[in-house]
Amino acid sequence: MEPHEEKPIIYTMENKPIVTCAGDQNLFTALYGSLTQQLPREPMEWRRSYGRAPKMIYLEANFVQFKEELLPKEGNKALLTFPFLHIYWTDCCDTEVYTASVQEDIQRWQAALRLHGSVDWLIAVVESDNKKKNKTNILPRTSIVDKIRNDFCNKQSDRCVSLCDPLKESSRSQESWSSFLMKLRTLLLMSFTRNLGRFEDDMRTLREKRTEPGWSFCDYFMVQEELAFVFEMLQQFEEALVQYDELDALFTQYVLNFGAGDGANWLGSFCQPVRSWNGLLLRRPIDMEKRDLIQRGEASLLDLRSYLFSRQCTLLIFLQRPWEVTARALELLHNCVQELRLLEVSVVSGALDCWVFLSCLEVLHRIEGCCDRSQLEANSSHTVGLWTYATEKLRSLGDLCGLVSENGPNSEDLNKTVDLLAGLGAERPETGNYDEITPYKKLKEALSSVEAFEKHYLVSVRSLGDPQSAENFLLDSLKSYVSESWSLPLTHTRKQIAECQKQLQKMDEYPSLITEHHETTSNARVALSMSSVTRLQELCCRPSSALVHVSAALLLELRLCSLMPVPVTLEHISASIHFTEEQPGSTAQKRAAQNPDGTVTFPAASPASASALELCEMLEHSPSDNTLSSAGLACRNMHLLMRRDDSATSLDTPNTALTALALEDGAQMLRASDVTLSPGNNSIIFTAPPGVYTLRQLCATLGRVQLVLPHLYPVVQYEVYSQEPQLSIQPLTVSHLVCVVVSEHLLAGLPQQVKFTILTGHYSVKKGDALQLSNTDSMPVLHSSTRSARILSSSAGQRTSALSIQSSEKVTSISLPVTPPYHTLEFLLDVLCHIPSCPARMESERLTNGQISHRTRSRTRFNSGMTLIDQKVSVDCPWSIYSTLVSLTFHVPFKVKHSLLSVGRRKFIQVCLQNVSDTNFRLTNQTLTENQHTPSLELLSLNTTTHSLVFRQQCVFSVWELRWSGVSPVSLHCEFSASFAPADAPDAALKPYRYDFTLERVSIRPAEGEQDCRTGALCRLEVSLTRLSEPSDSDEEYSDTDGLRTTRLLYEVIDNNSNWAVCGKSSGVVSMPVAAMATHKVHMEVMPLFAGHLPFPSIRLFKYLPHHASPVIPPDTDSCLENDSLSLDDQAETASLRSRGSVQSLGSGESAQPRGPMPKRQAFGPGQVFNGTQGQQVLVLPAADHHLMEVNVT
Repeated sequence: MEPHEEKPIIYTMENKPIVTCAGDQNLFTALYGSLTQQLPREPMEWRRSYGRAPKMIYLEANFVQFKEELLPKEGNKALLTFPFLHIYWTDCCDTEVYTASVQEDIQRWQAALRLHGSVDWLIAVVESDNKKKNKTNILPRTSIVDKIRNDFCNKQSDRCVSLCDPLKESSRSQESWSSFLMKLRTLLLMSFTRNLGRFEDDMRTLREKRTEPGWSFCDYFMVQEELAFVFEMLQQFEEALVQYDELDALFTQYVLNFGAGDGANWLGSFCQPVRSWNGLLLRRPIDMEKRDLIQRGEASLLDLRSYLFSRQCTLLIFLQRPWEVTARALELLHNCVQELRLLEVSVVSGALDCWVFLSCLEVLHRIEGCCDRSQLEANSSHTVGLWTYATEKLRSLGDLCGLVSENGPNSEDLNKTVDLLAGLGAERPETGNYDEITPYKKLKEALSSVEAFEKHYLVSVRSLGDPQSAENFLLDSLKSYVSESWSLPLTHTRKQIAECQKQLQKMDEYPSLITEHHETTSNARVALSMSSVTRLQELCCRPSSALVHVSAALLLELRLCSLMPVPVTLEHISASIHFTEEQPGSTAQKRAAQNPDGTVTFPAASPASASALELCEMLEHSPSDNTLSSAGLACRNMHLLMRRDDSATSLDTPNTALTALALEDGAQMLRASDVTLSPGNNSIIFTAPPGVYTLRQLCATLGRVQLVLPHLYPVVQYEVYSQEPQLSIQPLTVSHLVCVVVSEHLLAGLPQQVKFTILTGHYSVKKGDALQLSNTDSMPVLHSSTRSARILSSSAGQRTSALSIQSSEKVTSISLPVTPPYHTLEFLLDVLCHIPSCPARMESERLTNGQISHRTRSRTRFNSGMTLIDQKVSVDCPWSIYSTLVSLTFHVPFKVKHSLLSVGRRKFIQVCLQNVSDTNFRLTNQTLTENQHTPSLELLSLNTTTHSLVFRQQCVFSVWELRWSGVSPVSLHCEFSASFAPADAPDAALKPYRYDFTLERVSIRPAEGEQDCRTGALCRLEVSLTRLSEPSDSDEEYSDTDGLRTTRLLYEVIDNNSNWAVCGKSSGVVSMPVAAMATHKVHMEVMPLFAGHLPFPSIRLFKYLPHHASPVIPPDTDSCLENDSLSLDDQAETASLRSRGSVQSLGSGESAQPRGPMPKRQAFGPGQVFNGTQGQQVLVLPAADHHLMEVNVT
């Protein structure tokens, strides 16, 4: 069983670095006195890490007998009980004795050190001439030392030192002893520096873990205080004080964070109710009772603060800065009161007053005990605050316990007194060595009776100082007040100085002070509290909502009761208002707290007697999922409650004589002039300016007197808003035509109604005001003579007025009826958006440079399959000099596709019309015409009916047969047209619909003299390339040749299915003019390799980039390039023969020479090249067989 180890009591001034001594204890005892006296005589330079300045320190040591129990165990990092050096003492000079016992003893000693990881050791061999005389067979004097060094100090020979008769006074002995002391100091300082550095690193690591759960401030407090004890042990009191200041700052920051809502778990132990308030204890170097409470985690906030301050006080006295103790003490007492409120600690009423009173007297008596009279007088400015604070708390205790009342304390007061005295506990012995009565006895005696309380209270008041000292302090304060223009403290301080001079019989200085005070205040206004003259009753808003527009009138009726016995005429009465940075209408929720009739009732008590807070809630939401992450309260009038008094100004004058009634500087005001207040109830009317305002203060001026009400509570807020006119155009989902068509969108091609809504705002629509709409050919306005408009008002309902519409070639003028401000004007208008005949470009198309192209008016929405047409309407409003651009989106109800079909040698054109809207339509007169009017071409309709009913999301197919005589056309420009109307609409409602498209072809013709292509025979392939539209500037690279703007394209004919063999030119570069519908034909020869219906060879088209051109961004799907007309460039063409299964691409011939950088090709984007023969086939017959086959039939 391990022996019980008593916990040592730590007194820092007695602590010294521990050095263990093993070996010959008698020898060590003989040298102990000399070691302890001579070791600290010479200083050592202490160099520390992290760039800290070196210091000269005096090393002392506590030499103790070596025991294995003193060696540090694993995990024990305490420095005060850590042995920094281990010394083995021996005076052996006999080899036999050394071999028999000393050697084995040193081995055991070093084994124990190695087991505990101790590396700081020293072997001291003391040689005596007396022993040499007694030995006849001794070896030379260095033999034992050399043997020990060989046995134990192979790599550290300096760890074995020799002492020659250290107790003698010979020069040799003194030199040997001085060398030993220097070695001892060096080794001790090295060990101390190394172990202290390791301890500091562990402490920093522990501090960095303070954000982890389970971290305890009390545990960390004990670790850092250990470091402070070490510095104090080395008499480095400044460094020790820094450690306690860091602990003080760390704890204070955690308390402030707790008040802000970010609390640590370990703070819960400091939130326990205060059960003891016995004040500070500064007579002990260490208050071990409170330190044990901190170590066990059971200390209260007052325990921790008391212990921490007592340690700081001790160090400051060691540093001979006692006046700093008083300054720190006053700050500590005020901060502790605030921290108890932040942590919401339960405290018995009056307990804090007792703690503060005892602490103030304890600090004052401690300072008086370590300072002489001259020092106390020189630093009396630091002690006057403590005396004042103690006097205030004693007076507060007297009020609480009924000791200042006329009838004396009652039974309830006596119970409070008993509870307070119980919390003081028994008097501690350390506080009983005063020459006079102790603070404990003072307080206990003062609370015992009324007479004793009056006695001690008067003593405290007299302790504040004599008139001479008070005059000096007040004169210093007066200088600062004059320089900073503090009007109220300036006047008050002058009065106090005058009282002191009157007591000191300085009558020559007293009149000059009074004259100076009169000159200063002769031109100043006198500010008085309005609550002493009038009483604010209520404020009534008319209208009751406190929300009106500019043209309406918002009246604020202030009702107050005059306490004056006669009527008083005020020059003016002003209400200070504060502009609120909020959008109009956002204060409705705040005003909802007011009474429904618009009245705000003020409490009977004067609001000036207390600082009322204007609190508003603050909600923070997570940006990811918009969930509530935190909630809190914010004070909106913090600038009034937490600002310097000298910044407060009056409504009219730069200074005010009453700082407690501070008024906002530069505030806007509601003012009423020449107001007479009669005794009793009065009513004052204010007219409110535009904006969102909060009433802050009230001020009445009567000559040089200002009656000020610095704060209005509850909060009164009103809003007078001004709104600009607004115009909006919205589609109607119901079209009021011959039939009713219900649709979610505006449909192109049919008359549609749009709704014009005008919010007049502050503008008054006058007679003759009109809206000017710009006409466009693609969307005409269908006006009629009978149109009406509705005028709506939130208060007067609605009325109808006639609407006049006049239209010209470019402008449609709509005459507006007369409309008052803040009304709504609504009317309907019919518009018709023509459907373009060309197909729309897809939304996903992009230019080759990656940018979105400038769209035409129509586009396609893929989720619904409907093509959108954006129409821009420019509207000129009478209230603005600028035009308003309004966008209307129309939806094309149909989607049309065409295809070319083949049956043998017959060709058919199929047109598929799909109804992509939600409306059922009737379709008539479907026709297909050829725009070039080719005489040899005929389109024969195969449609059996001319009337079709197209339901929503359904398709109607129409087919025409294409017949021609002679050579088949290369391209066809066709137009599909039909008439459509809603399913139940009459014929008069039919509207035209057109769809233009072009058919391109790639044809393969047999050789001359042949009607069909045959395998093995050459056929002529004709490729027709057509540019459908002009490219944008960023699509391709242009070149000018003889004034013609062209682009270069590369084509290739490839047959990946090995059905054709391409003979002759299979690829080439062409220069094409930049013009829409430019067409070029390329002829080449191909040979079919199989019989049957073979697909056409693949034709690929690329952009041709010369070697000097940098490639542009790969194209996206927003280019309208297809193919171009061709002009062959023979230099870049190659002759190649495509045999079966082989493809030879663009390259140089046999005679080609190296030409430097090669040109590049760039592919078109998806959808930019249209292949008109995709999926078509050509009939190939087998070759004619002229061989004879003989068949014998038996």
